[in-house]
Amino acid sequence: MARHAHVTASPSLPKFQQPSLAKAFVALLVGNAALALGPWLVRWADVGPAAAGFWRLALAVPFLLLMARAMGQPAHWPGRALAALVALAAFFFAADLVAWHAGIELTKLGNATLFGNMSSFAFAAWGLWLARRWPTRLQSAALLLAAAGSVLLMASSAELSARHLRGDLLALFAGLLYTGYLIGIERARGQLQPLPTIVLATVFGAVMLLPFALLTGERIIPSDWTPLIILALSSQVIGQGCIVYALGVVPPLIVGLALLTQPAISAFMGWLIYGETLTPFDWLGATAIGLALVLVRLR
Repeated sequence: MARHAHVTASPSLPKFQQPSLAKAFVALLVGNAALALGPWLVRWADVGPAAAGFWRLALAVPFLLLMARAMGQPAHWPGRALAALVALAAFFFAADLVAWHAGIELTKLGNATLFGNMSSFAFAAWGLWLARRWPTRLQSAALLLAAAGSVLLMASSAELSARHLRGDLLALFAGLLYTGYLIGIERARGQLQPLPTIVLATVFGAVMLLPFALLTGERIIPSDWTPLIILALSSQVIGQGCIVYALGVVPPLIVGLALLTQPAISAFMGWLIYGETLTPFDWLGATAIGLALVLVRLR
């Protein structure tokens, strides 16, 4: 998750701020690669799931504020009604982080990322709905390949051990919560620029997560700040920063499919760091998702 990135189209920006399609596509891949490090960093951190989510957001706020000012989109109070909408979206995001971080501890890294990003298909469908047309043959082939790749990754989990089931369900629930978050952010984005929206949602989410972590008795203060600082910079600053850079330039269908590169990267990280088994299904699934992204990029 996301991993967790804002995937709504950006409002019109001055031409000098609009990246080229090639640069935006590279930024999209870099952003998803940074987000894919999230599960590994959450496992590394020695705090509870909600506390990890809190520090991920809280530590990112100063960097996001500086980024927003540098890009000419300073954070501001948008009014009571719009702030309430962003707060509702942030509630879904905070709940998503708790469920996803808890699931990470109970399943493979690739699976946690895969189930946490199931909303990517919904966003791709949303993009096609906005265009008011059915997907082309090439787009249909890309969607089918991506779906097949996802099924192969899931099948690998079921084969390895039923003990992953609880973690998979938590990650899947997190993906559903993330969908609610995206809907709320999409509605707010009609009136707010991307970076002020991210800043406001990040602040609201952090404020919600800290009391929950305290009430549930989680460990709040880590003995090692390294994984939490990297988590904040990679997932919230670099990951979402690159995604925002690409929005409004890269079509929603490509953005949605690009989110599915995260499970493949996370599966590789799980194999490299934790010795988690990569079966032929894992390799085939990752390859299918990669091919889907190549297909959908073809003219």
